[in-house]
Amino acid sequence: MVLDRSFGCPADSLFLIFSAGKPYTSVLVHRLVQRGELSLDDPVASHWPEFGQHGKETITLRHVLRHRTGMATAGSSVGDVAAMADWEWSLRRIERATPTGAPGSGPAYQFVTFGFILGEVLRRVSGVPLPDLLRTEVLEPLGLRDTYLGLSAAQWDRRVPLRGRGALPRGVAAVVNRRSTRSAVIPSAGVSATARDLARFYQGLLDGRLLDTATLAEATTPTSDGETDRFVRALVRWSQGFQLGGAREGAWPSPLGQRNGRRTFGHNGSNCCIGWADPERGIAYAYLTDLISDRLSDVAHHSAVADAVIDAW
Repeated sequence: MVLDRSFGCPADSLFLIFSAGKPYTSVLVHRLVQRGELSLDDPVASHWPEFGQHGKETITLRHVLRHRTGMATAGSSVGDVAAMADWEWSLRRIERATPTGAPGSGPAYQFVTFGFILGEVLRRVSGVPLPDLLRTEVLEPLGLRDTYLGLSAAQWDRRVPLRGRGALPRGVAAVVNRRSTRSAVIPSAGVSATARDLARFYQGLLDGRLLDTATLAEATTPTSDGETDRFVRALVRWSQGFQLGGAREGAWPSPLGQRNGRRTFGHNGSNCCIGWADPERGIAYAYLTDLISDRLSDVAHHSAVADAVIDAW
């Protein structure tokens, strides 16, 4: 342990980590692939037949992990957010959705649908509810006792409420601070965790305790380099379930740091929370905050803190 520090709350407080929680679902997919229960080239519809309509028949798990399904949303961002606390409603919207691009076309970040598509496939293949699958496959093997996909009533008083800076962020904070939202199973944006647990998750990946060497290499293989993501309108180095390190050109610096190695893998969460691992330096890192805003300076801040860690190494 190099640094373990908290400000303004106890160290065991539970932060909503938004999209920094997406890798948990991604790792579950790769674990089932590792055991031969899934293939990344399986069409989603082969496990979820109702998905295979309106041009989605050939979308594969690999397309989803790479954010190349051709449908960043199930119709609209507002609709995805409105439905995200209701699993069945979210699934019906996805089933009815029509892609706006061909599967395999340019990357377009699936900020909500990513988790529901992969989560429903995992549920159908395993026969186990997603929070239970996450617990038995990832959390218990790593001894992570402070990570929850959907915050339980017993842990409610440990939560850190979100603050918003700006009109839209304040609206987002009001929605996600609701008990109905914070307790819902939202694989793309509904994990509550401590910074310690998130860092230990990445340490477990570095140690090979969740994925073997070949599977982790597959999961972190670059799939988008120098391409502008059509949804976030920025250059994002995607792999198959993670964002990758390396300097990013343009107005948006990489929240993983501009001086981090290109093999670094992790995920940003609404520019307020982030976790990553650097296999070359052996660093597992998590930084969680309670503030969401619409300011580019927040991205730059996360990038600068990551760079400071690298410089100090």
